Amino acid sequence: MLLDGIRQNNFVVFGRAGMDLYADPIGTKSEHADTFHADLGGSSANICAGLVKLGAKAALVTSVSDDAVGRFCINRLQHYGVDTSFVQSVGGEARTSLAVYESVLEDFQNVIYRNGAADFQVPDANVDQVDYQAFGALITAGTVFAAEPSRGSTLRAMDHARAAGLPVIFDIDYRPYSWPSAAVAADILSRAGAASDMIVGNDEEFGFMAGGIEKGLEMARELAAQGKLIIYKMGHEGAITLWQGEEIRTGIYPVTAIKPNGAGDSFMAGLLASIADGHSLQDAVLRGSACASIVVSQPGCAPAMPTTPELDAFLAQHPGASAA
Repeated sequence: MLLDGIRQNNFVVFGRAGMDLYADPIGTKSEHADTFHADLGGSSANICAGLVKLGAKAALVTSVSDDAVGRFCINRLQHYGVDTSFVQSVGGEARTSLAVYESVLEDFQNVIYRNGAADFQVPDANVDQVDYQAFGALITAGTVFAAEPSRGSTLRAMDHARAAGLPVIFDIDYRPYSWPSAAVAADILSRAGAASDMIVGNDEEFGFMAGGIEKGLEMARELAAQGKLIIYKMGHEGAITLWQGEEIRTGIYPVTAIKPNGAGDSFMAGLLASIADGHSLQDAVLRGSACASIVVSQPGCAPAMPTTPELDAFLAQHPGASAA
């Protein structure tokens, strides 16, 4: 069911959209910048943009503030070809998230404003209106579970998806600043993982859920033994894919990076789009890794996501992945 759903190449995605402001030109620290470039941000929105640029269809389910910044995000989602039918504008004091960062590796700064975040304001009624049978798979990022009502509504959406026969893909995406406590995060993220068919996360995120980074791989193996597809990312050391009793180790594509953020979102988009395009699971993971390398070597997140021709050109020109 999981791979067949992904191969439909049509995803409904839950999570946040936000505005990114990044200092221009490359190498400029935010506090010294005269100019900032604005574009779409937010993990789930980035995944959507990455998927669509790689030929998939993606609809985002979220809330944005009913103001200029919220409308900016909707316009940019539509610019990238993302379906915004389920993006709700909310009034009151809720505000769309803002990230201010720079294309600098040394002492990299990403200042995120998420007080009263609008993307947490997704009620049950919004997820109930989605026609889940129109999609091949559901994707959710972990940040959406950090507060109510989006926590409960997204867990409800996962139930709807499973009832409709859709596989659930979970990007752990643990951001401590979004959660009331580590204990709450560990409990809720574990619940979301238990309800998912595919889990993608790094060694720190699996370790956090397991109660210690040294226990992360053990937890990944336990989840894989339950029939889930697990992608266990290890930064520059590559990734371990656990599926149907196999462990596939893959490397990364070394590049000259200018920033660290956006890699995980691009990896997810490249992985899923490549599975949908008929690539083997191992090759799909490698293509996801290549997408991550492309994004960290360029400014911005959504605008840096590659198209399929750009991804293929990168792979043709690159000497190859590092040893696993």
